Amino acid sequence: MYISIYDLRFSVRPRVWLVALIVTLLYGCETAGYYFQAATGQWRILSARQPIDEVVQDANTSEKLQRQLQLVQEIRAYAAQELRLPVGQAYSAYVQLEDEYPVWNVLAAPEFSLTPKRWCYPVAGCASYRGYFRKSAASAKASSLRHQGYDVYLGAVPAYSTLGWFNDPVLSSFVNWPPERLAGLLFHELAHRRVYVAGDTRFNESFATAVSEIALPDWLRSQGLSSSAEETQGQALAVRHLMNAARKELQPIYQSSLPDEEKREEKEKILSRLRRCYWRMAADWTYPARYQVYIEKTNNATLALAAEYESLVPAFQQLYLNSDGWEDFYNATERLGALEKSEREPRLLELSVEYRQTHVDTGRRNDFDTQACMHNGQENL
Repeated sequence: MYISIYDLRFSVRPRVWLVALIVTLLYGCETAGYYFQAATGQWRILSARQPIDEVVQDANTSEKLQRQLQLVQEIRAYAAQELRLPVGQAYSAYVQLEDEYPVWNVLAAPEFSLTPKRWCYPVAGCASYRGYFRKSAASAKASSLRHQGYDVYLGAVPAYSTLGWFNDPVLSSFVNWPPERLAGLLFHELAHRRVYVAGDTRFNESFATAVSEIALPDWLRSQGLSSSAEETQGQALAVRHLMNAARKELQPIYQSSLPDEEKREEKEKILSRLRRCYWRMAADWTYPARYQVYIEKTNNATLALAAEYESLVPAFQQLYLNSDGWEDFYNATERLGALEKSEREPRLLELSVEYRQTHVDTGRRNDFDTQACMHNGQENL
């Protein structure tokens, strides 16, 4: 997730009011209110930053938090040295949030479409989400969109990147995650600081996801943690395949000339089938309920979200394989990003096909075939 507002690192409070004033003059009331809450929300986080070194040395800091913050420092060093990411001072400070999460995202898609609603922002371009620093504001927006007939997803965001506008801190919302999840998150967010294409969420999120997935196995081996994390990665990939299979089932229905009521019936059948297929697939997992909340809330908005974040991951994995190390990979990604979207997308499709032709589909676990399960209700295979 990205939040693009002005650099508030110095003279923070006056600049917040300046941003609010400019926005009020240039935009309508609803948009002005949105940017005001973004500016003030970001200010609250920036003003609460404490250097990690000071937090670790504080006698009142718990041993667990000390260990986790020291791990963050090790991950940052690895990202800078091995992954050649522009770490700088990012994640060198810690913030204890007032709430459980810093931001809540609202995503929406039409009732019979897998194309997400998009919002446009200064500098960052257009994105398929609307982020709020207060849950109540996000809930109000989600409710408004539902009344307009959209499928809506309201989700908590434990971390986000400001694309180098600020030195993003470590937040209490994710600091206690297991090592593999914490490292994966930081690799993902730091990747946004290296390459970002304004207005192309799918490109940006797939790239950052690919960086994390490519980097994580080597980091895990360096930590002696590979076995449990590999299982988790395999499960995430299996869910990705299941969501993709559901999209393939829904797309022709939405594009058909069926009456709306029949479309609704078919849509509900497919989403119900997805939930049954998930539970069958996850039956032998150590934690079968890992993705339960996400799956139970699945609708067009979440299916669109999955596509935005993951559909181009194979393309970037292949681009990495074609590159001579990380720096060459980033440069190749930047060259792709500089192309017009009409030129960029066919090239990414070619890379995806190349990757899938040369790699075993690890999305299948224990011979569970997501496509067969989703197709024609064969969940009892």
